[in-house]
Amino acid sequence: MTSAEPARDLKLKSAARFLLVSLGLAFLVGLTGGTALAWGPPAHRLVNNWAVETLPPEIRGFFAANRQFLIDHANDPAEWMKKDRYERKRHYLYLDKYGMFPYLDLPHSFQRAVEKFGSGRINRDGVLPWQIGEYSLRLTNSLKAQNWPEARLNAAVLAHYVADAHDPLHTTSNYDGQLTGQTGLASRFGLSLIERYQGFFIFRPIPAAKIDDPTEYAFQAVLEANTWVNQIVLFDRRAVEDFRDFNDDYFDRFYSQAGSIVVREINAAAYDAGSYWYTAWLNAGRPALPNR
Repeated sequence: MTSAEPARDLKLKSAARFLLVSLGLAFLVGLTGGTALAWGPPAHRLVNNWAVETLPPEIRGFFAANRQFLIDHANDPAEWMKKDRYERKRHYLYLDKYGMFPYLDLPHSFQRAVEKFGSGRINRDGVLPWQIGEYSLRLTNSLKAQNWPEARLNAAVLAHYVADAHDPLHTTSNYDGQLTGQTGLASRFGLSLIERYQGFFIFRPIPAAKIDDPTEYAFQAVLEANTWVNQIVLFDRRAVEDFRDFNDDYFDRFYSQAGSIVVREINAAAYDAGSYWYTAWLNAGRPALPNR
C-alpha cells in the first residue's frame, strides 16, 4: 500500500459519511412535507418573551401577566402543521421565485398577486406577510370584543408569524440549503445556533411603535431578512471547511460569522411583535386591559 492510499481511504470514508448524513436529512425533510422550518422553538419563545419588554405601560400589565402563556404557545402554529396541510404555506415566502431583489414583480396586495400569478402559485410559494396582516386583524377584533383568552392566544400566534418573517431562510426556496448542497442548514442556523449560544444573546428593547399598514410592514420585514440569505449560505459553507462533520468546532466557527445575524433578527422580531400587539390595541380603540 502506498502512502497516498490511507489518505485516499480517509477521503472516501469522509465522503461516504457526508453522503449518509445528507441522505438522512433529506429523508427527514421529506417526512415533514418538504419544507424544513428554520427558527426552532427556542427562537420563538425568546421572541414572545422579549416582545413584552417593548410595550408601553398602558398594556404591559396584561402581557406581562400572560408572559408564560405567550411563551408556552409561541410554537402553536408549528404544531398546527401536523394536522392542517394548509398551515405550512403561512410560514414562508419564496421571494426568489419572483425575480431579483426587491422583487417588484410580486404585488403586495393579495388580490392583485392572485390575479397576476394565480392562487396555486401564490399558495405554493408562501403567504407569510398576508398571514401576518390577517392575524393582526384577528388580534384587533379580539381586543375590541374584550375576549381576553382569545386575545392572548392571537397575540402568541401573531408573534410566531412575525418571527418567521425575520428568519432569512423563510424567504428563499433554498430554505434548507438543499439547492446548494448544504441540506440541514435550516436546523443548523435556526435551531442549533440558538440552543448552543442563546446564553450570550443580548436584547436591546426598543419601545413598540404603531404600524400603519400591518401587511405592508410584514413585507418590508421579509425583504430585510432576505438580504442575509446569501451570507448565511456562504458562512455555513466556510464553517464546515476542514471538518468531517458538523462538530463543535464547526458550530463555533458558524456562530462567529452568522451569530450576529441571528441576534439582530430575533431582536427585530421581538420589537415588531410588540409593535403589532400595540397596534392591535390602538386599532381596537384602546380598551382597558385586565392585569391578568
